Amino acid sequence: MSRLRFEAAVAAAVAALGPSRTKDLAGLLARGHGKERALTELATPGVREAVAEVYEGLEGDALSAAEAAAYLRGYVAAQLRARDAVRVATVWSGPSTPGVPVRATAQVLVEVIDECRDELLAMTYAARPYPGLVRALTEATIRGVRAHVVVETLAGARGLLAGREPAGAFASIPGLHLWHWVRDSDGGPASRQHAKLTVADRQVLFLGSANLTESAARRNIEAGVLIRGGDAPQRAAEHIVELQRRGVLQPLHI
Repeated sequence: MSRLRFEAAVAAAVAALGPSRTKDLAGLLARGHGKERALTELATPGVREAVAEVYEGLEGDALSAAEAAAYLRGYVAAQLRARDAVRVATVWSGPSTPGVPVRATAQVLVEVIDECRDELLAMTYAARPYPGLVRALTEATIRGVRAHVVVETLAGARGLLAGREPAGAFASIPGLHLWHWVRDSDGGPASRQHAKLTVADRQVLFLGSANLTESAARRNIEAGVLIRGGDAPQRAAEHIVELQRRGVLQPLHI
């Protein structure tokens, strides 16, 4: 029997509620509570329509409440398992060799940014504006992504970077937050902010040798890894956010 309406409603509800509160909805269904009770207990703005549609789909497709609850729990379990599965791919740009796929680093970076829906964290040493990156970051901030980029400064590079400030590459992007590493003023050995990575929604980590410049992204030989799932993206994001909280990374105004 086709249950397309109910299945579509469940997909929308899980996206709106998240795994934990979807399990709460499954519990309400399993205990025989109706739509009004569910709407009262799960009354967060933006989810009422999704919850109501689950009940309407249940009735329209003639499912029992027990079947609906089991389906919800199974759907959440499958999503969590897929999220936790780790997929790692190497990313090479530059000359190709037989048997090794080569993808432009710029293409992969833009794909990661385009997929992002909530939080984007990036770190780079050098940066220069180029159209694909500027477009992707601009569209991300317009759709509400909280985008943070950590860059080196000319002063921090101590003569190893020339030309304009790397942060200038992002000057045209509205709503993007720039950060830099504030070193201790104890006159210790020279140090550089040399990390190059991008984390999207704490679920995807792109880590490699390429700076956010067109030459690095398109023309150089660069190597990196694209990690989806597992705890590496989450831990990388947590590390950056903690460095921000401690004041090791501070806002950079241009």
